[in-house]
Amino acid sequence: MNGKKILIVDDEKEITDLLEVYLKNEGYEVCKFYRGLDAWQFVEREKIDLAILDVMLPDLDGFTLCRKIRENFYFPVIMLTAKIEETDKINGIMLGADDYMTKPFLPLELLARVKGQLRRAEQYNQALNKAAAETYEIRGLEVNAKTHCCRLYGERLELTPTEFSILLYLCRHLNQVVTSEEIFEEVWKEKFLDSNNTVFTHVSRIRDKMHENARKPKFIKTVWGVGYKMEG
Repeated sequence: MNGKKILIVDDEKEITDLLEVYLKNEGYEVCKFYRGLDAWQFVEREKIDLAILDVMLPDLDGFTLCRKIRENFYFPVIMLTAKIEETDKINGIMLGADDYMTKPFLPLELLARVKGQLRRAEQYNQALNKAAAETYEIRGLEVNAKTHCCRLYGERLELTPTEFSILLYLCRHLNQVVTSEEIFEEVWKEKFLDSNNTVFTHVSRIRDKMHENARKPKFIKTVWGVGYKMEG
């Protein structure tokens, strides 16, 4: 056992049973639920390391469950859906999901993504523990790398680890233009694909939490055709 607890929420028993086999073979502890509300009650009382959520669930859909999780917890979330629309992927990420897979999928691919998300979460936590007193103060925005605390005009911003990593990367490159490729490969530690909108969606979510005007942002500026710049 590697001690990691994985939550699976899907009303298709065949899928949950299949994923349970693959995950248990890798030493993970698996907790299965078929209804969103039951899963949420479990999350409130147990420590979870990663959640795999189906979008279409009885009583509490996956998007709502993801949103409730993100209001309280920071562990990685992978969304599953039978839909293929790009808007569904964007909706999931905007609600705080870290990754997204469309059914049908290869169990080994999902397993690889689970490992990748857990590895990034562990690296992120280690980096926080080892970080020096690295802080940034930019016109009312305060970012502390060690405490993972971000405040805007004194009000705390509730950012996911992925969102915080993007914001911290931009702060570290203050007044420099960084590409979406650079951000993605630094934060996700994976090769960037031209059609990948993940960075754009996460930056949009950060701006929303900062109450930024997307057309005239004060902090994270879009450099069209290139990337983004945090202006000091």
